[in-house]
Amino acid sequence: MSVQSVRPGTTRSCVMAKAYLVGSGVAALAAATFLIRDGGFDGSDIHLFEEQRRIGGSLDAGGTPEAGYTMRGGHMFDAEYRCTYDLLSGIPTLDDPAVSVTQEILAGHEDRAWDDIARLVDGQGEIVDTRSWGLSERDRLDLARCLATPEGHLDGKRITDSFGEHFFTTTFWFMWCTTFAFQPWHSAIEFRRSLRRFVHLFPELSSLSGTHRTRYNQFDSVVRPLTAWLSDRGVTVHTGCHVADLGLASGRRSTTVERLYLVRDGRDEQIDVAPEDLVLVTNGSMTDASSLGSHTAAPAPAPRRSDAWLLWHRLARGRDDFGDPAVFDKHVKESRWESFTVTAKDPAFLKALEEFSGRETGRGGLMTFTDSNWLLTIVAQRQPVYRDQPEDVSVWWGYSLRPGRAGNHTPKPMTMCSGREILDEVLHHLRFDEAVAARVRETSTVVPCLMPYVTSQFLVRRRDDRPEVVPEGSVNLAFIGQFAEVPDDVAFTVEYSVRTAWTAVAGLLDLAKQPPPVYKGHHDPHVLASALETMHTSVVKRA
Repeated sequence: MSVQSVRPGTTRSCVMAKAYLVGSGVAALAAATFLIRDGGFDGSDIHLFEEQRRIGGSLDAGGTPEAGYTMRGGHMFDAEYRCTYDLLSGIPTLDDPAVSVTQEILAGHEDRAWDDIARLVDGQGEIVDTRSWGLSERDRLDLARCLATPEGHLDGKRITDSFGEHFFTTTFWFMWCTTFAFQPWHSAIEFRRSLRRFVHLFPELSSLSGTHRTRYNQFDSVVRPLTAWLSDRGVTVHTGCHVADLGLASGRRSTTVERLYLVRDGRDEQIDVAPEDLVLVTNGSMTDASSLGSHTAAPAPAPRRSDAWLLWHRLARGRDDFGDPAVFDKHVKESRWESFTVTAKDPAFLKALEEFSGRETGRGGLMTFTDSNWLLTIVAQRQPVYRDQPEDVSVWWGYSLRPGRAGNHTPKPMTMCSGREILDEVLHHLRFDEAVAARVRETSTVVPCLMPYVTSQFLVRRRDDRPEVVPEGSVNLAFIGQFAEVPDDVAFTVEYSVRTAWTAVAGLLDLAKQPPPVYKGHHDPHVLASALETMHTSVVKRA
């Protein structure tokens, strides 16, 4: 076993060192994998602490075909997810150990790439021609200006500070905001990052043909294979056990964790941490305090924050290098949205959707209803969506970015609606034949999920509101996940979580192998030319 250099004049021996990871989301699972793969750790020396009974963090999926499947969210990938594909290239799928998860995703894209021609649907139930983005000359100039503005000039600003009112009525905005989950009041910094990070997708924005997807839901396709790989190597996951606080050594010039304070099954515990040990903390949670409803009942109001936020608050108290969690967890009305999972025991909905959209199931991509008060979007993925899904059961999914508004058909906020009422609202916008709609209602079970913090990482912030992955002077502490700072990359992606994990491991162990650089298509003249051409041909001059 190798000895890795930590700081000049010191060494860290991976033979005796242990690693303690707070959380079991994809960032923690990735970090554990990198510790073994690149850091020389034995799996038996790695411990993950998860307050929930189930692992996977935001990449979760559950339920049954009888009671209805549940899936809080789904993430798209793209060809430039360099950290993610590097990680998953060494993880075998559950279906075929000879095929890696990366190979499965790329092969699936080659075989069944999205080719969406019904990306937007208007208030008359007609498919919108997305070849025109509806941009005015001012909108186009504002987009170019946002791409070129130095990030430091956008501290504390909203997207609305950079664009006029017309921009938020354009076809481009409807497609971009529902693909990447942006709201007009979100951070201009994050919006600029998304434009720069995904500018190469401009020509394929309406068809979504440049995005990649996993074979099944991400829990089955990513979390379960990662977990199996880690389990085979002796990594321990402690569920029902949360880290309440960290004991830090006194002194301001360096940060060293000396102790973990745990609560396990209602009992207080503590673990002594040596300087050569590592502590990686998932600070904050985008799916914290989520609540499930049912086909006949709306989700309960959001419960109290979990320790994912409370731990960060405790650590940041009196320090300016650990970020400011209050920026992200104090504005629920600006960060919440609601999703729903539909389990159907009849193919009536998928067949009607195929006929309407002109694409077979799994090829159609996202469909957003532009006149929806809830700003509803639905997607029918390739079946089966769950690895154990019966052949006579189908699953599709949807979400709303405006759940606090009254519906067009249902005269109350989505947050107060049962799954049945949400299905009625979707069918209202699709305008299927009534016999088909009746069959869909009769054979479907809808489970809604309210997520108060799901876009909290996009809230207006300053550059130092998120802590660095490895804070300056840290000896054995790093932050991972959606609320640690990675320059240039975009939150709300699996890639962001994996990149923080790799950055943490490589930084604390001072490894020669570092994460690959963030893809910067905005520096590629061919990518920029293609994006500008797309913007130009999509311009509609205002009268």
